[in-house]
Amino acid sequence: MIMSPTKDKLNNALKELKKLLFDDKKAQKSCDYLIESLHDLEDFEEMQADVEYGEYPVPPELKGDRDFALFSDGACRGNPGPGSWGVMGQNFYGDVLFEASAFDSETTNNKMELTGAIKALELFREYLEDNEYKTSEVSVHLYTDSKYIVNGMNEWRHNWKKRGWKKADNKTVENVELWKALDEESFKVKRFHIYWVKGHANHPQNERCDQLCNTVLDREML
Repeated sequence: MIMSPTKDKLNNALKELKKLLFDDKKAQKSCDYLIESLHDLEDFEEMQADVEYGEYPVPPELKGDRDFALFSDGACRGNPGPGSWGVMGQNFYGDVLFEASAFDSETTNNKMELTGAIKALELFREYLEDNEYKTSEVSVHLYTDSKYIVNGMNEWRHNWKKRGWKKADNKTVENVELWKALDEESFKVKRFHIYWVKGHANHPQNERCDQLCNTVLDREML
């Protein structure tokens, strides 16, 4: 890997400093430590570069091997009508951990979006159990093209819960059981984050989830 000019200059400066401090062994050891740390940083960035350009790029929010990315999507033909959800999971190294999808003969788009997010988290916990990870050790980053879900999880649910899952007009939240399930799943990991991605905009993982949705819909509606 070619070092950036800034790192190259810093590396050379540390070597020159070490020469000037030739009679101070403690200072020289400190210089060696800094030079070694600089090269460790290079190795880390090179490892990231290796995984960023695979079939599915690694989201920048993943910072280490205890960070995982989940992607979910929902579809409905008719709204209400037949629908489906599709999900996939990915680790820090770019490996696809699982994919899944399912069909519902009579549903809505919002229900499928919510169900997809829930299923992604449930399947992820199964993956953790199978691979002897602890849920208390991992951070989950969930990506969806549903602003309904992102806004609900990041903004609305806190007030909903304070009001006993009621909206400001005192009416029960639509799809309340699904919202409760998603809320509960989000607390079963150490950290949970959710992000909106634009649908049908060549986002690889979102496109894959959309494909999973449509594949099962096409098959079941023959």
